[in-house]
Amino acid sequence: MTTPFLEATGIHSFYGPSHVLHGVDFRVGIGETVALMGRNGMGKSTLLKSLLGIVRPKRGEIKIAGQTMTGRPPHVVTRLGIAYVPEGRGIFHTLNTKEHLLMAARSGSGGRMDWTYERVLDTFPRLAERLDNMGNHLSGGEQQMLSIGRALMTNPDLLILDEATEGLAPLIRREIWRVVRAIKETGIATIIVDKNAHVLLDLADRHVILVKGQVVHDGGPETLKADPEILRRHIGL
Repeated sequence: MTTPFLEATGIHSFYGPSHVLHGVDFRVGIGETVALMGRNGMGKSTLLKSLLGIVRPKRGEIKIAGQTMTGRPPHVVTRLGIAYVPEGRGIFHTLNTKEHLLMAARSGSGGRMDWTYERVLDTFPRLAERLDNMGNHLSGGEQQMLSIGRALMTNPDLLILDEATEGLAPLIRREIWRVVRAIKETGIATIIVDKNAHVLLDLADRHVILVKGQVVHDGGPETLKADPEILRRHIGL
């Protein structure tokens, strides 16, 4: 078991009276890539938002880099080295591509500056051609590249990708997966939510499946490859 960078135990989260997460345990090791899987409405995005402090759990504990962060606001949580690429991308229409990247730039833990403006543009050459384009003038694929690039500019220890390739054309999806693999090779830990389970089987070090706000599977890819019935039963593949 890798040393946990993030560890959540017994998480119960609600939206009003709706009890969404029911005692979820979840961890991410240093440098580990974890696929968070499950059908729509099973609690994946709620878990991510609970980890980030966007949703405040009613019960349970969240530790990040050894510090208890349960109930702390998102800006405090993310300063510990977490970058979030939300579903919907979170692009500002009033900023151009260059401004999106530069406003996010900061050093990571220990003063690391592995991801610079120049490196992000080398990784996403298409963005280099769109530096003066406003956020709402970019295609969906370009917005996703920008959202990932902006996250990398914070030099995170953990990158969270919610619906990494949702609604993108096949060519752009392949480009996004290429970049995610490259990020993994740099040693950044990653949580990925995506419907493409077959890609996640080959990419992630561990797979966590949620059903109705509870973890029903947590294990390495070899388990799911040996028993595809698990995916069929819980995800519908």
